[in-house]
Amino acid sequence: MPRKMKILFICLTNTARSQMAEAQLRRLAGERAEVYSAGITPGSLHPLAVRVLEEKGLSAAHQSAKSIGQLDEEMFDLVITLCNDAREACFSPERTGADEQKRLFSGVPIYLHWPVREPADAEGSSEEVLQAFRAVRDTVGRRLDDLVHCGYLEAFARERERLQLFVDIQQSGIVIHDEHRRIFLVNDALLRITDRTRDELIGRYCQEVFPPKGLCGDNCSFCDGREGITEKLEYRFNFTDTRGKQKKLRVIARPMEMEPGKYGVVALVRDETEVNALRTRLSSRKTYHDMVGVSPAIREVFTMIESVAASDYPALITGESGTGKELVAAAIHRESSRRGGPFVPVNCGALPENILESELFGHVRGAFTGAIRDKKGRFELAGGGTLFLDEVGELTQAVQVKLLRVLQEKIIERVGGERPIPVDVRIVSATNKDLREMVSRGRFREDLFYRLCVVPLDLPPLRERREDIAPLVGHFLEKISRETGREFLSVSDEALECLLNHHWPGNVRELINALQFAAVRSTGELLDPEHLPPEVRFRPPSPRPAIPPPLEPIREASGPPSPPARGRRVKLTMAMVEQALAETGGNKVRAARRLGVGRATLYRFLDAQKAAPDHS
Repeated sequence: MPRKMKILFICLTNTARSQMAEAQLRRLAGERAEVYSAGITPGSLHPLAVRVLEEKGLSAAHQSAKSIGQLDEEMFDLVITLCNDAREACFSPERTGADEQKRLFSGVPIYLHWPVREPADAEGSSEEVLQAFRAVRDTVGRRLDDLVHCGYLEAFARERERLQLFVDIQQSGIVIHDEHRRIFLVNDALLRITDRTRDELIGRYCQEVFPPKGLCGDNCSFCDGREGITEKLEYRFNFTDTRGKQKKLRVIARPMEMEPGKYGVVALVRDETEVNALRTRLSSRKTYHDMVGVSPAIREVFTMIESVAASDYPALITGESGTGKELVAAAIHRESSRRGGPFVPVNCGALPENILESELFGHVRGAFTGAIRDKKGRFELAGGGTLFLDEVGELTQAVQVKLLRVLQEKIIERVGGERPIPVDVRIVSATNKDLREMVSRGRFREDLFYRLCVVPLDLPPLRERREDIAPLVGHFLEKISRETGREFLSVSDEALECLLNHHWPGNVRELINALQFAAVRSTGELLDPEHLPPEVRFRPPSPRPAIPPPLEPIREASGPPSPPARGRRVKLTMAMVEQALAETGGNKVRAARRLGVGRATLYRFLDAQKAAPDHS
């Protein structure tokens, strides 16, 4: 049921004019409004006002003279002033002795001014004074009749309900209060967030209904004698609702001019409790779009996937072979706005140049021997979705040029065709090569690199996230059990120790291969070290030369240094590390490659040396 309009009449003393207006509007408006009257200063109801009301069948018996100070807890939708003194008091609080920083009424009521003379000031006979009272009664009566029967009162009510409907459909909570923190508008979302009712909030002070410091904690722009805000504020704080439930709230507050020079606040309140809980679950979960891990490195990848998916820019996934680049690409697609479209992968390194061009762009009938019909390429098949270019570093120069044109113009031409075809795809590419190095050597176009690598995402090798090995083993053994019809496969502690100690040059793909190998070798449900591949089961002893062998000089024209032999362990010494850093110009990533260790291993070694009392 719509809330009743609250209407107030004000005159100087509340002895005649305002009380006659109150009595007449009560009858005219009926249940549509709550009507009040008050004076700037207190007085008593004039007997002639009672008499002229009774002539119209109206009783003033229930009415009593009130001052505006007695209406401190009320808020009004419409305030009608009946004399100039009352109008000035509404906007000049100093006339009433009130705090000059506060207005007479809270909120933003509509103000109307109907000036009528004080009938008690009329001169002449008693009959002439009585006529003056009747004249005021009738003048105000005609105004009220227009207000009600000409639809103005309903218009005011509709406008207020329209505003309330607008704020109620917002998903964020909305609260508006005036400069002395009196709340005069809230929406349904705020009621749900705070577990309050509208009657508990409207007209109340924020700090009273949300003790001890209000809805904003201690961030409110009006706390501690501050005068308000002049620009946007944003803050987060903990909030406890009436049932004791803890919530994480985010508030965005802006100043709102209530009257010239007087500012209140409109604030958006968002409940981020569930969002924070989801973030916590994301940080603790072991699986994410078929990827498994609990390490900080893989959790960062999960977070990056969601960030990358939020845009439509091309993304470049880098990482060693077997780190799961296609899984990451598929996860980006499923998290993106293109999830309803197709995910189309193509391996750029598995096809010859002439066939790859046809696969990417399609061909027309007769374009080459065997082209017996028109065929769509992967770009067209991926329309509205994501095209995944795996091993993009294997593209030939000719295909690179054509791919660059497609990325720039978003138009393809089929092999042998002449008609341009617009395409709408998001490009996600992947490589295990160092494209920047290839660019410096002239083997990959620099302009294409920057087109593909708008959003980079680097996947850590398995040896740098060893805490993920145990969950990965459990995950893949469940799948292998289902595939082989075994009841439940598991690994012994000794076998797990072997898996944890292996260098994993083939990363997750090699781990899957090792577990499948062990499942075939084992006749029972428990996988022991003897069931594992030899390179995983045995570790050759690490060389411990008395004098570090000299490192070969880096030859920029040659390819990248060969990775260390599978299962090899390198015993680092400070002399070896210093030589590698000197030869790579202080580049720790390249120095780690020269030494045959992971970046994390080198960083840990250097940190340990710094912490040692003497590492000379």
